[in-house]
Amino acid sequence: MNVPELIQHYGYLAVAVGTFLEGETVLLLAGATASRGHLVLPTVIAVATLASFAGDQLFFWLGRRHGSRLLARWPSLHARTARARELLERHHTPVILAVRFLYGLRVAGPIAIGMSGVPWLRFLLLNLAGAIVWAIIVAGVGYGFGQAAARMLGGVDADELLWVGALLLGVGLWWLWSRRKLALRATREE
Repeated sequence: MNVPELIQHYGYLAVAVGTFLEGETVLLLAGATASRGHLVLPTVIAVATLASFAGDQLFFWLGRRHGSRLLARWPSLHARTARARELLERHHTPVILAVRFLYGLRVAGPIAIGMSGVPWLRFLLLNLAGAIVWAIIVAGVGYGFGQAAARMLGGVDADELLWVGALLLGVGLWWLWSRRKLALRATREE
């Protein structure tokens, strides 16, 4: 099975799992893949909308039922949920609509909203509206980038792209390793 066949066979499942858990990166890639004809853009948007909506509903429910226990178990969520609660108190409706667009609040946001007094039906409706807008925008941007990349790289063959990708991966891994090393050094000095 070649790469386009793998994408066509498992692409929508990858979009569903990726947007259920995280979102933007997977959806951008799916939009770019749709621009090449391996996936269908309206289907990518529909799958992303439903999976993202379901993920946020699950995190809302977990926050409603088990919020305090989740924060006790994963202290890293505490600061993020506190930030989400602070935003929620000031800007109730916009925060619910935009929580998936706010960096660092993809999971913590719905948990914090679940821990608040927001009625479940209100969250459900606003979450659905936000999921639709988010899926259209992010998949559309990915589609546009895919179109632009195809025009720019039209004369580049697959082997050259593989080497460029390997180089970029190496640089990215080196950057992450050096940041981690600096962070460890800083914590030792404290």
